[in-house]
Amino acid sequence: MDKMEVDLNFWKNKRVFLTGHTGFKGAWLSKILVDAGAILTGYALSAPTNPNLFSMLDLEDKMTSIIGDIRNLADLSKVFQQSNPEIVIHLAAQPIVRESYSSPVYTYETNVIGTVNLLECVRLYGKNVSSFLNVTTDKVYHNNEWAWGYREIDPLDGFDPYSNSKSCSELVTHSYKNSFFSEKNIAVSTARAGNVIGGGDFSADRIVPDCVRAVENKKNIIVRNPYSTRPYQHVLEPLFAYMMILQNQYTNLELAGYYNVGPDDKDCVTTGELVDYFCESWGNGLTWENKSEGGPHEAGLLKLDSSKIKATFGWSPRWDVEKSIEKTVQWTKEYLRHGDVSQIMSVQIKEFMENKNV
Repeated sequence: MDKMEVDLNFWKNKRVFLTGHTGFKGAWLSKILVDAGAILTGYALSAPTNPNLFSMLDLEDKMTSIIGDIRNLADLSKVFQQSNPEIVIHLAAQPIVRESYSSPVYTYETNVIGTVNLLECVRLYGKNVSSFLNVTTDKVYHNNEWAWGYREIDPLDGFDPYSNSKSCSELVTHSYKNSFFSEKNIAVSTARAGNVIGGGDFSADRIVPDCVRAVENKKNIIVRNPYSTRPYQHVLEPLFAYMMILQNQYTNLELAGYYNVGPDDKDCVTTGELVDYFCESWGNGLTWENKSEGGPHEAGLLKLDSSKIKATFGWSPRWDVEKSIEKTVQWTKEYLRHGDVSQIMSVQIKEFMENKNV
């Protein structure tokens, strides 16, 4: 079928409500939307890392950036009503698997009740909302360590508190869609993306940020689970998929649904292979060492089957894992030399949209 490409002109002057805008994915998406001319309101906790990508981009004067807790329904409702959105994108989450073991209550409160609160805002005050997307994760599925990718029809039952809380977030969204939104002409979708990489991620317990910190501090790269397989993709892959879903379901309710957004099989690589790509792209003889420390359970093998989004929208990944690492290294070197990271992001976004292999 014909590809349903993202049209940036569609987003000009659209009122968009984005939760989690201060995070890694949220910062990239905020830049794309602001540059496209959207009337953007972001609602999130203060910058989750130091340094922080959102703070680097100086977007506060170009959007409405509200620091607030998604668990606080009263505060969230007030901001939501003031923004009067047409499009709602839910990114806010406690996103780290290992942290979910140490803070399970906070993880469930944020990822489940936070979703309930936002959907309540849409139910009660979303008179102009036409398109809603809840971004979850590839980890929502009951993981059988299959060699093939999980499909949208497979059972949702994440193992650890993070994964399970996102499974619950999916089910909450399904219930609100069926109970409240089916008669309101509000298109509701969820998107289950793979592991994202890209410039500006400073999170703890993520492999590429760990590589960047090691390089910055002139230390060895330590790899905790080098044989775990994950569906790695550049952050622009899911972000443009989210925008594609939101844009097209805005005018066609039949396109709303539950979609995997993952790379092709060849880009489902082990953590060790990913770090090999990073070291090769960085140069200077960079190497890594395996220091497995045990720790809480994490899936060993995880893949997504993205046939549905391909069939529905004509979507396909644009940058393979090697290109994704190359672009991440490009951004990181610009950052370490105190260069213009916003400009390098603009260039990468343009290249991605044009699918230039440069």
